Amino acid sequence: RRNGKVRGFPVFLATMFPLLLVLVVSIPLSSGAQIPNQGQAKDLPVATNGEPFPWDRMRLPITISPLHYDLTIHPNLTTLDFTGVARISLDVQEDTSTVVLHAKQMHISNVVLLAPEGIRPLRVLEYPRFHQLALLSDSVLIKGRKYEVQLEFAANLSDSFHGFYKGSYRTSSGEVRAIASTQFEATFARGAFPCFDEPAFKANFTIRIIREPRHIAISNMPKVTTVELPGGLLEDHFDTTVKMSTYLVAYIVSDFLSVSKTTNHGVKISVYAVPEKIDQTAFALDAAVKLLDFYDDYFDIPYPLPKQDLAAIPDFQSGAMENWGLTTYRETGLLFDPDRSSASDKLGITKVIAHELAHQWFGNLVTMEWWNDLWLNEGFAKFMEFISLDITYPELHVDDFFLGKCFEAMEVDSLTSSHPVSTPVENPTQIQEMFDDVSYDKGACILNMLRDFLGPEAFEIGIIRYLKRYSYQNTVNSHLWESLTDICSSDALDEGRMKHTEFCSKHKLQSGSSKWYSDDELDVRAIMDTWTLQEGFPLVTVEVKGREIRLSQERFLRTDNPSLTEGFVWQIPLTYMTSASNTVHRFLLKTKTDVLYLPEDVDWVKFNVNMSGYYMVHYAGEGWNSIIKLLQYNHTAISGNDRASLIQNVFQLVSVGKVRLDTALELSLYLSKETEIMAVTQGFGELVPLYKLMEKRDMTVLENQMKGYIVDLFRNLIDRQEWSDSGSVSERVLRSYLLLFACVRNHPPCVAKATQLFNQWKDSDGTMSLPVDITMAVFVIGARSPEGWDFLFEKYRTSMQMSVKSRIKSAMTVTYLQDKLKWMMEQSLHGEVMKTQDLPDVVVSVGRNPHGYKLAWDFLRANWHTLIKKFDLGSHSVSYMVIGVTNQYSTREMLQEIRSFFDSLTEETGSKMRCIQQTYETIEDNIRWMDTNLPLLQAWLNKHQLRRPHEDL
Repeated sequence: RRNGKVRGFPVFLATMFPLLLVLVVSIPLSSGAQIPNQGQAKDLPVATNGEPFPWDRMRLPITISPLHYDLTIHPNLTTLDFTGVARISLDVQEDTSTVVLHAKQMHISNVVLLAPEGIRPLRVLEYPRFHQLALLSDSVLIKGRKYEVQLEFAANLSDSFHGFYKGSYRTSSGEVRAIASTQFEATFARGAFPCFDEPAFKANFTIRIIREPRHIAISNMPKVTTVELPGGLLEDHFDTTVKMSTYLVAYIVSDFLSVSKTTNHGVKISVYAVPEKIDQTAFALDAAVKLLDFYDDYFDIPYPLPKQDLAAIPDFQSGAMENWGLTTYRETGLLFDPDRSSASDKLGITKVIAHELAHQWFGNLVTMEWWNDLWLNEGFAKFMEFISLDITYPELHVDDFFLGKCFEAMEVDSLTSSHPVSTPVENPTQIQEMFDDVSYDKGACILNMLRDFLGPEAFEIGIIRYLKRYSYQNTVNSHLWESLTDICSSDALDEGRMKHTEFCSKHKLQSGSSKWYSDDELDVRAIMDTWTLQEGFPLVTVEVKGREIRLSQERFLRTDNPSLTEGFVWQIPLTYMTSASNTVHRFLLKTKTDVLYLPEDVDWVKFNVNMSGYYMVHYAGEGWNSIIKLLQYNHTAISGNDRASLIQNVFQLVSVGKVRLDTALELSLYLSKETEIMAVTQGFGELVPLYKLMEKRDMTVLENQMKGYIVDLFRNLIDRQEWSDSGSVSERVLRSYLLLFACVRNHPPCVAKATQLFNQWKDSDGTMSLPVDITMAVFVIGARSPEGWDFLFEKYRTSMQMSVKSRIKSAMTVTYLQDKLKWMMEQSLHGEVMKTQDLPDVVVSVGRNPHGYKLAWDFLRANWHTLIKKFDLGSHSVSYMVIGVTNQYSTREMLQEIRSFFDSLTEETGSKMRCIQQTYETIEDNIRWMDTNLPLLQAWLNKHQLRRPHEDL
C-alpha cells in the first residue's frame, strides 16, 4: 500500500474453497501512528469507520487464541505486491462475539467465520493506532467449541527491511534481480498476514507460496509438494510447523541456489545464496552442521525439525534472524572465501551462526512470554556463542573476545537512561529498543557470572532442566531461576539424565549432602533478581588494611548527581586472588558493606578474577599504586583478561571522579610490554577516545601529543608485526588492528609499506594477492588520494566477495576527501551502488572521521524522516546512528545544537527514544571529563614525553 492505494490484486483464489459467494465487508487498512503513548487508549478507541472499537488495550485479549494458521501467499515480484488468504483455527477460552487480532497496512476482504453451524460473514472494524482488527460475529462464539476465521488480504511488499519486504541484487553483468523475504521480529508478522502477533500466542502454521517457475520458495519447513496452477504459476506446499510464535515464521521467494549436508543426527542443513556467490557457502555449511550437532548433544534435546536452512539475504537490516528452520543472514554474516576473507571474518561468521542456532532452543523451543524478558532469548544466544565455539572451534579462541561484550554493556549501563535487563515495554518502538547491548551483552555477562558462581556442570544441568520443562511454552525470568535451584532435589533428578545423576552423586559423596555448594541455602532467584530487575551495575570499593579487606558497594553511574546512585544493592558473587597464592577465593556480598580477613599480609589483591563478574572494582588507599607496581614489574602474574579489566576499571573510575587521571595514565605505561589482544585493545579503547574528543575541538597541539603518546606506547608491538597472514586467530585480528591504527596515525614505516603495497596492487588492476589481514591498512592509505579512492570504489562496485567489499567500504570512509564522504552517504541512502543496509555503518564511520564528523551530523538531521521510515523507530540501526554520530562531542554549543534538533521532533518521529537520552548524557559526561581533566592530561604528557623524536602527526 502506498498513498492509500493498493496496486493490482492477482486472482489466485481458484485453489481456495468457494467462499466468494458470501456477501462480506471489504476494508482497507491504513498505516496508523506507529507510537501510542501507552498500552491503553486514553479515550474510548474509535475505528476507522467512526464506530466504537471494542478493545482499548495494545495487548490482545486472551479470550481467544490461535491453534493453527493455513496461509496461502502470492507475492508478485514484478508489481512488488502480494495477496493472500489466512484461515485461522481458534481456541475460544471465554464466550465472546469479538475476535481481536493484528493487521497492519493491508487491505482486508471477504472475512468469514467457519462455525459448527455453518459459514457466515464477519463485520470488520479497524484500529490502526494499535494495528488491530476486530472481527464481529452476530452470534456468540462459545467456550470450548472449535471455530475458524478466514480473511483475504492484499498489500505492497514493504520498502523497509521488515515485514514481507522486497530486496534486490545485481549480477556481475549488471542485471538487477528482485527477491521477496521476511523479517517478522518483533512486531512485523502483522504486516505480512493477519495474525495474533504476540510471542505467547503460539500456533502451528501450514504455508503455501504461489510463485513463477523462474523462482524458488523456501519456508520454515520442507516442501511437501508443488502444484501447477492455471496461468503457468506454481504453488509450493510446505509441511506444517511445530507450535511456535508468529515472529519466527519465514518465507523467501528468490532465484537462490543451495548446497546441503546432513548432520550426525540426521538433520538436512542447506545454505542458500544468490547464484554467483554460492561458491562462498562451504564454510558456513560445515559450521552449521558442526554447531547443530553440538547443541543437539549439549541440550540433550533433539532439534525437532527435519531441516535447517541458512539464507544469505542481499538486503538485510540486522545481523541475522533465528526463524525456526530458516535462519536468515546478511551476506557478510554467512559468505566466506578462504582466499579473501580475514581471521575476523571467520570469527564473526562462526559466532553469528552459533547465535542463531542456539536460538532454535533458547527462543524458539522456549520463548519469553513477552518482550520485557527478551534477554531470555538474546542474552542466552549471545552467551551460547562463546560456550559452543570454545568447544567446537577452540582455534578461534573466542574467550579472548567475550570480555569486550561486558565492557560494551557497561558503557550504556553506566548512564541514568539505562534500563533493567527485564523491563516493562508496551508499544512497538519500546519493544524494538529492547534489542540493545543490555539485553544481549549484559544478559550474556550475567549468565557467565552465574555459571562461574554455580560451576559449569551445575549450570548446564539447570538450563537443560529449564529447556525440557518449558519446551513449546513461554517463560518469565523466575522460571529460569527455579530451574537452576535445587538441581539435586529428587524432583530434579527424576527429570534429569545420566550426567545429572552422576554429578549429584559425586557431590553427595564429597560433601555428605546433596548440595554442591557450601552455603546452606542458595537462592538463585534472590541473587539474580538484583541483576535483572534493577538497572546498572555495582562498583565494589576494596580497601586493604593489614589483613583486613573492607568492602563496600554502590551503583557505578556517570552523573553529576550523586543521589541517583543511592538505594541500589546487588548480591555480588565476588572472586579474588592475592600475591600470596593463585587460589581463586569466593564470597557472596549481599550487603552495602562487609569485611573479609586474609590469612597473611599481601602485596596486592585483584578482585573479579578474569572479570567473570559484571562489576567494576576501585582499589582505595594504596590499592591502585600496588596494582601499578605489579603491572610494571610482573604483569604476567595475572591473566590478560585481568589486565584488561584493570585498564577498563581505572579509566572509567576517572570519569566518575574516584581516581585521578594521572593514576590511570601511570597504569597505562605498562602497555609498552603488553602483547595479549584483550589488554592491548582495551588500552586502545580507553586512550583513543581521549584524542577523538579533541579532534572535534580546536586543540591540535594536545591532540597530537596524545596521539604521539599512544603510538610510542605500542611502537615496539606495531614494528614487530609481519605483513602476512601467519599466527593464531587472535594474533591475526590483533595484527589487522595494530597496522590499521599505525597507518591511520601516520607511523612512517607503516605508511611507507602500505603505500608500496597499494601501488603494486593498483598496478596489477587489483589482481595481486594481498595478505588478507593487512588489506585494511593498505586500503586506508590508498583511499587518501582521489585516484586511489576512485580505484577502490571501482573494485567495490564489481567485487562479488562480500568480505572484500566490506573492507573496501570501511577504508573509503576513512579518507580525508570530504566530497567523497558526502557522496558515500548519499549513495548508501539511494541504495543502488551501495546497499542501504550498510548506511548506518557508513554514517557512523564518517562521523568518527575528523574530516567528516560535521557532514555525518548534517546528513543525519537532513534525512531523519527517511531514515526512521526505512530502519524503523527504536531499531538498533537508528540508535547506532544517533549515538555513533554524536558521542564524541564535548562542547556545550554542540550539545545545544543536538538538543534543539531532537527537541523539535514529535513522539511519532522519535522524540521519546532512549538513544536520545543516552546521547545527551554521553555529551554531558564528555563535557565534564574535558573540564576536569584537560589540564591534568597536558601536565602529565609534558612530564612523560617519551625521549624519542615524534612523527608529524
